[in-house]
Amino acid sequence: MKRIEIIANRSIQDDMFDAFKREGIVKHYTLIPQVMGVGRQGPRMGDHIWPEENFCLIVYCEQAEAERIKQIIGTLKSFFTFEGIKLFEMDMN
Repeated sequence: MKRIEIIANRSIQDDMFDAFKREGIVKHYTLIPQVMGVGRQGPRMGDHIWPEENFCLIVYCEQAEAERIKQIIGTLKSFFTFEGIKLFEMDMN
């Protein structure tokens, strides 16, 4: 069992879920729709100075699905080079 955590700019959220739907994966998840912080791409604070926001997606899945998720996120990262997309994987065994 794997725990996948994705933190990304809200601007890519629809593209990410569309890609998951096309692949028939990530059917069960937790979405935290508004996440603020500072990363390599700069502040995301949701205010008038730093208006952008991130989201956080948490998925518990088997290894095969985790690999497919990582492939999709890799593709999104290569297309959206300046949006800030991070994936963290943890082994839950």
